[in-house]
Amino acid sequence: MHTAFAYRKVLVLMTNSNNTQSAVASSSRKLTTTSGDGKWETFVKVAGLMRYVPNGMYYARAKVPGKNGKPVVTRASLETDVFTVAKDRLRLKVKELRKPKAELGTFADGRLKFDQATDTRRDLAESSRVYRHRCVDCIVRSLPGIEFRRVDTITEAEMQKWAKAYADKYSAPFCNGSLNVFREILSMAGLKHDENPAYKIKRLGVPQKELELPTADQFAKVVEAMRHSGAATCKANADLAMFLALSGARKKEAWGVAWRDADFDKNEIVISCAKRRTASQERRTRRVPMVPAMRTFLERLKAELSPKPDDLICRVKTCDEALTAACKKVGCPRLTHHDLRHLFATFCIEAGIDVPLVSRWLGHSDGGALAMKTYGHLRREHSQLMASRVTFGALAVVSQGR
Repeated sequence: MHTAFAYRKVLVLMTNSNNTQSAVASSSRKLTTTSGDGKWETFVKVAGLMRYVPNGMYYARAKVPGKNGKPVVTRASLETDVFTVAKDRLRLKVKELRKPKAELGTFADGRLKFDQATDTRRDLAESSRVYRHRCVDCIVRSLPGIEFRRVDTITEAEMQKWAKAYADKYSAPFCNGSLNVFREILSMAGLKHDENPAYKIKRLGVPQKELELPTADQFAKVVEAMRHSGAATCKANADLAMFLALSGARKKEAWGVAWRDADFDKNEIVISCAKRRTASQERRTRRVPMVPAMRTFLERLKAELSPKPDDLICRVKTCDEALTAACKKVGCPRLTHHDLRHLFATFCIEAGIDVPLVSRWLGHSDGGALAMKTYGHLRREHSQLMASRVTFGALAVVSQGR
């Protein structure tokens, strides 16, 4: 047989085959019945498949057991307007619709499971466990009687009202944390995602807090004011503030640092990480270099106290009240313990140290993402100083109109 003739014959056969397949697919679409109002279309050869005519979307239709034991017809979207895709998804969606629903419990049932899960999860830090339990307590106090209600009786309107009142009382981050906890509790009580009214509530936006930090000279005056305040622990309060500002440690971390952790030979301080998760592979400790001011401070303190290796460097756990009073006396913005951690990071970045390295000194495990977001800006005076160094050469003359 001639090659060209054979090729044309094969091409004709392929075309006829494609036309036959198209005709079959087309016929399966055409064999439909339409509801009286003209909105729903069912397919004779595809049981359980429906099409909503106004928008062309396909739905699965199935009989499921009702509340009184009698079967009822229900339908669910297949989330597509393509016939072949709808056919592929139909079987699994019908199976999902016919699956027996989980027994719904009360809020207290969900809370019990939530508390057990929180206490047994190995990936949670202790501070996270405390935070989650606190969220539950605040939710229960804000909704009297909620514990005795079945979760399917909690409506979206109630959730919206609760969210508004809750936001008036608590900060945006805590509201978002409580909302996440609320969602988990209702889910653990048996509600599916689409039936969970807590998922209908949007999280609040949390604006980035603008840090108001003192200059080095202002902070020195604050420390001196603390040291000479006349309180019984005035010197210990001032020393704690200095240690926090010169190490970047969290308050809880600073309280655990003993003199044996100050390695003068290696010029480092060993700090136990306070936010390390139990099941994580993060280091339990981190080594922070002694900046020159820290080394001078520790050497002076060691000469004054003559401490033993197991003695704690910080002799008080908190200096919040003394710090607030000193800031007021000096006339600088109020500082908290955590602000001193921000102060350390800001001074380091302004000194030219790269953000990922500062992040490691702070004990972050995200490679610097949080530090970049929090400390990526510089204080106004430093920003203005850097801006004054920018020159445009001949363009500066042009800008003066010469």
